[in-house]
Amino acid sequence: MNKEFIAALDQLEKEKNIPKEQILDAVKRALVSAYKGRNKSEEDNVFVEIDDKDGTIEVFHRKTVVETVENPDTEVSLEEMRQYDDSYEIGDVAEFDFPVEDFSRIAAQTAKQVVVQAIRDAERGQIYEEYKDRQGEIITGTVQRMGNGTVYVTIGRTEGVMPVNEQVRSERYVANARMKFYIVEVRDSTKGAQIFLSRTHPNLVRKLFELEVPEIREGIVTIESVAREAGSRTKMAVSSSDESVDPVGACVGSRGNRVQAVVDELMDEKIDIIPWSDDPLSNIMSALSPAQAEKIVIDEEDGHATAVVPDFQLSLAIGKEGQNVRLAARLCGVKIDIKSHSQYYSVPEELAEQPDAALDEDGFYNVEDFLTDEDAPAEEQAEEAEVSEEAGEEATEDAPAEDAAEAPEEPKEEAEEETPVEE
Repeated sequence: MNKEFIAALDQLEKEKNIPKEQILDAVKRALVSAYKGRNKSEEDNVFVEIDDKDGTIEVFHRKTVVETVENPDTEVSLEEMRQYDDSYEIGDVAEFDFPVEDFSRIAAQTAKQVVVQAIRDAERGQIYEEYKDRQGEIITGTVQRMGNGTVYVTIGRTEGVMPVNEQVRSERYVANARMKFYIVEVRDSTKGAQIFLSRTHPNLVRKLFELEVPEIREGIVTIESVAREAGSRTKMAVSSSDESVDPVGACVGSRGNRVQAVVDELMDEKIDIIPWSDDPLSNIMSALSPAQAEKIVIDEEDGHATAVVPDFQLSLAIGKEGQNVRLAARLCGVKIDIKSHSQYYSVPEELAEQPDAALDEDGFYNVEDFLTDEDAPAEEQAEEAEVSEEAGEEATEDAPAEDAAEAPEEPKEEAEEETPVEE
């Protein structure tokens, strides 16, 4: 140990922000271990002192003064100690210096190894302390390489990993590509901090909008819910605490520049932004956009919702492979069943062929207009027949005289007796 070694520790402290005392403590522990290995001792009575100015090393071990020595590694006799100093008494602790000259080569090798390892450990600890509170944030990183399906990303002084289940299938991760990632978890392991990243997490969309929309950062606009199928489509519901601020318009931005910045980062993923309401019916109706629901019915017992849509919008409401209704259900937190108008109201097939003509003023189908006499129940047909018969009798009795005169006369019965013929 010398002044050059201490100067090197000072430089490390400045460059890597590692306290010099932390490295010196590690060196002391290593030297104690080396001393015990050389002397084949397992006792904890060996101590090392290093001067942090000139690098001077002092190695000594302590022994207890006793009448009769039973363990030479930890005890020394009173008779032996009084040869050096008459003031020693039984129970006192005596310190014995170890020759540093015999220890210099081992000390140099040990110190080198310990310093390198101490620097690594200190850096790992610093990285964990730096990122442990950043879980749930987004960070910009550079794709470094891929191995066994895992993407390794360089972030600052360390490296993050993105497992297969956190990768978007439609995205290609090429070396040196700069992207934004969501920090899912930070673990402290024997190999240092492990930082797990994601490109599929719904909160990645939330954090990207926080970066692009000042109203969200200021708390005026709130992202209430996000439902995402990474790489394909996202639905996001927003609300505003200021009536003068349109939450949807704030997220879209002038000429769509804000939402377009998020879309570009997500590799052209479609994003639907809808206004959030305290009324669950309104939320479900907005979430099903671009389809327009005629009616929403919520079953209070099981919490399921049934959305009735026009027949010609059934496929639009369901979406490709059920994506639209699936995202709407996640966004609103309820299970949504989609039914066409004809399915819900049991409307005849000809209704679906003329959807525009069948709508009434309120936007609903008038089912009665499409029911024929044959479709009506038997009781209703009987009642209609009775009403028609009664109406006919009343019309005959109340008919005017002229009409009665014009009515044809009933034929008279012929006389049973024949007229006699004159001879």
